[in-house]
Amino acid sequence: MEDFDWDAYENGDAQTGKTREELTKTYDESLNTVKDKDVIEGTIIALNKREAVVNIGYKSDGIIPMSEFRYNPDIKIGDTVEVFIENQEDKKGQLILSHRKARMSRSWDRINQALENDEIIKGLIKCRTKGGMIVDVFGIEAFLPGSQIDVKPIRDYDIFVGKTMEFKVVKINQEFKNVVVSHKALIEAELEAQKREIIAKLERGQVLKGVVKNITSYGVFIDLGGVDGLIHITDLSWGRVSHPEEIVKLDQELDVVILDFDDERKRIALGLKQLQPHPWDALNPDLKIGDKVNGKVVVMADYGAFVEIAPGVEGLIHVSEMSWSQHLRSAQDFMKVGDEVEAVILTLDRDERKMSLGIKQLKNDPWDDIEVKYPIGSKHTAKVRNFTNFGVFVEIEEGVDGLIHISDLSWTKKIKHPSEFTQVGADIDVQVLEIDKDNRRLSLGHKQLEENPWDALESVFTVGSIHNGTIIELQDKGGVVALSHGVEGFATPKHLVKEDGTPAKVNEALDFKVIEFNKDNKRIFLSHSRIFEDEAKAEKNEARKAARRQTKKEEQPAAATAVERTTLGDLEELAALKERLSGKK
Repeated sequence: MEDFDWDAYENGDAQTGKTREELTKTYDESLNTVKDKDVIEGTIIALNKREAVVNIGYKSDGIIPMSEFRYNPDIKIGDTVEVFIENQEDKKGQLILSHRKARMSRSWDRINQALENDEIIKGLIKCRTKGGMIVDVFGIEAFLPGSQIDVKPIRDYDIFVGKTMEFKVVKINQEFKNVVVSHKALIEAELEAQKREIIAKLERGQVLKGVVKNITSYGVFIDLGGVDGLIHITDLSWGRVSHPEEIVKLDQELDVVILDFDDERKRIALGLKQLQPHPWDALNPDLKIGDKVNGKVVVMADYGAFVEIAPGVEGLIHVSEMSWSQHLRSAQDFMKVGDEVEAVILTLDRDERKMSLGIKQLKNDPWDDIEVKYPIGSKHTAKVRNFTNFGVFVEIEEGVDGLIHISDLSWTKKIKHPSEFTQVGADIDVQVLEIDKDNRRLSLGHKQLEENPWDALESVFTVGSIHNGTIIELQDKGGVVALSHGVEGFATPKHLVKEDGTPAKVNEALDFKVIEFNKDNKRIFLSHSRIFEDEAKAEKNEARKAARRQTKKEEQPAAATAVERTTLGDLEELAALKERLSGKK
């Protein structure tokens, strides 16, 4: 210790041959040279639940909150981590470091590098978002689509929040700084190899155990232990199935049979109903045509209804077998899905597994005794079903139809279309005129319920009689005139000219003279102009008669004078003769 300066030590300066500056320089050179805002590596030297102590080779250690290491729950003492130097020395002389900022500063380089190298990285699932999850990767918020979480459908996303998982970067949008990651991609390659191995061992008809993985409207996806197969809805049950949920439920374990598979597309078609005997094979062997059966309507169509008489055994009731009526109607008019019905077997083909049924056969055919129930001349009330230009089709009862010809609707009115007289759905009284049993049609009449008024009208509308009427329609050939007693007449254009020379108009009320009454054809011909024309003729004739009378009157005095003169002469001659006779005496 000869070199030790005891005097200096006593004075508080224990340097031994070296100046303070030299010692300080030597100490500083033994430490790392760091700068604020640099990113360097450090070593974790201590850990607790709240923070990690990191040595960067500086004169003091830095402390980093453990929350910045949440993405890596396996971190331990001795691990090397990147740190960002925020401040070499705060007010308390403490070195301030940040692992999160260090990750952020280099995150995009590492993200791009992970994408290029197909690198597996770790990330912390922070929270749920629309369509997936948000993952913290190198301090960057990346998007994890719901479809990329696992190869199996995820039902509860919340169970993944807070978990650290491995991912692959699948897409980066450099412009918008968006990153998409996938966990599913990590296991797809392994599953693909597993799929090939499983499919290589498959055989048609093989029965396997599987678990219901997903249910859709068209079928059920089954997990066969690394490979998925589909049971189409039609292969779930021999009976009708509206939705697969009626048969299976999620996570249910099932025995399924392999129907078909595609090595290239890795598709496997499975069946469930094929494990059960076909219902037609178990159908009662004594069942025959003409037997009555009960069933439930399972499907409706316009042309008919499918009725299930046993699970998986259906028969068709065609709409024509639902009613004796000839009217074209939809099957929905008679029944609906879910209805319990009784029917008669019409055809039965066990080989083709087809059956046709009928319900109208449960009732007697009304045409079997039509002459008894609806004899000619009988009167009934019918329902109007539809129109044609020539008449009205009506239904007296279900299966019994008839036609009222347009000429048999009214005695007095001229009807151009039946809709002028009645309407569809209305009741109408009819009388049976004819029966056509072969064609299942009745000829009916409505006007026949009343007496023919034309016999009585003949005495009312005599030729030459004058009646008031209203023009209700004008045509090229003339006008239709409404008269009393509910009848109509017809006047040609020349008979519709008024006295002032103008033609009559619709809705104009005028006097008309009957110029012809045809009872057989039920026609009355009228004339308005004939009234004043006949009056003019009558006046003219009267004037002529008056003139003749005047002429005769003027000729009578002269004739009387002539007669008078002749009479006096004769008297004179008679007197002379008398005198001569007297003288002879």
